[in-house]
Amino acid sequence: MSHLTLTAAFCLALGLGACASQPAQQAEAAAHPTMASTTHASAASRVNRGDYAGRDDVARFIDQMQARGLDRDQLVRTFERTRQDPSIIKYMDRQWRPASGPTGAWTRYRARHITPGMLDRGSAFWTRHASTLERASKQYGVPPAYIVAIIGIETRWGGFMGTHRIIDALATLAFDYPRRADYFRNELAEYLLKVEDQGLDPLQPVGSFAGAMGLGQFMPSSWRDYAVDFNGDGRRDLWDPEDVIGSVAHYFQAHGWQPGAAVAVRARGGAGLPWSTETGFKTRYSVANLNAKGIQPAVALADDRQVSLLRLDAAGGVEYWVGFENFYVITRYNHSTYYAMTVHQLAEALRARRGLEQPSLRVSDPPEFAANAAD
Repeated sequence: MSHLTLTAAFCLALGLGACASQPAQQAEAAAHPTMASTTHASAASRVNRGDYAGRDDVARFIDQMQARGLDRDQLVRTFERTRQDPSIIKYMDRQWRPASGPTGAWTRYRARHITPGMLDRGSAFWTRHASTLERASKQYGVPPAYIVAIIGIETRWGGFMGTHRIIDALATLAFDYPRRADYFRNELAEYLLKVEDQGLDPLQPVGSFAGAMGLGQFMPSSWRDYAVDFNGDGRRDLWDPEDVIGSVAHYFQAHGWQPGAAVAVRARGGAGLPWSTETGFKTRYSVANLNAKGIQPAVALADDRQVSLLRLDAAGGVEYWVGFENFYVITRYNHSTYYAMTVHQLAEALRARRGLEQPSLRVSDPPEFAANAAD
């Protein structure tokens, strides 16, 4: 797992759907969420074990960070006040098992994210930030609807961005979760470098249990690689809507978003297809191969067109879709077919709510398929 996808994927595994499953506290955070708050106090009260500064492995990490330009005394003070959060280990150890047959999981998942209330809040966010969304769309080629949908699914447009202190989450996983220690030590290092660069107190930001932050739930390495200063104030602020809009659009562009290209279309047939048939955003089938299996995309495609075969476990019966390059790009944000399809359908629903016609999108003659991108 890479970039900011880890947190949301684990939340999906827990049945939460990204990290925005709890009711939105408000349509958009009014105050800067990195500062100490009642949320921060609540998070801090849950963690009472630690003092990482006295540990040999942390001392070696401090040496490494000092070599990268950070102040040693400040690092020691930070880790003296950093606490292990045992609840995070429990979250990480819970494993998701794929279903062996239909259960209606897609219908339940979709219902948590595409609701009248979500459409109301999403449309309101779109209205408040219309000019910024249009500017991001022109600069990066990503439609406003998809930017709005991502932020909505991740945090309910800033209404719920997590309650764990980021320093506690990353330290717990970096030093007390051996299975992913290397990954999280890198994320912890990037976090400390970024808060220093941005002039933030490392003890203050709160976010997800895996260390994702802000309206778009960026991991620290994604903060480094993809966040942009979209309001011109000299900072790449994960909690500022204008910066986040630009950053999400930049993330999509950097992962190969194709302006004017389709995301996914429904397919007919497949009633007799065995459940064991390989499906998902990583699959690659020619249209001719799908036709031979009794599956026909709802739009005309060349026989040699490469697509993904997507299976949605709907309550009324399995739905089959075919995914194009832009569907794969959405999965770079969160490695989940259900997540990407929800982003797509929420984006379409938001466009419809605002009375916008669905554009005519390209489905043929693609460049090199995104399958060559890193998983």
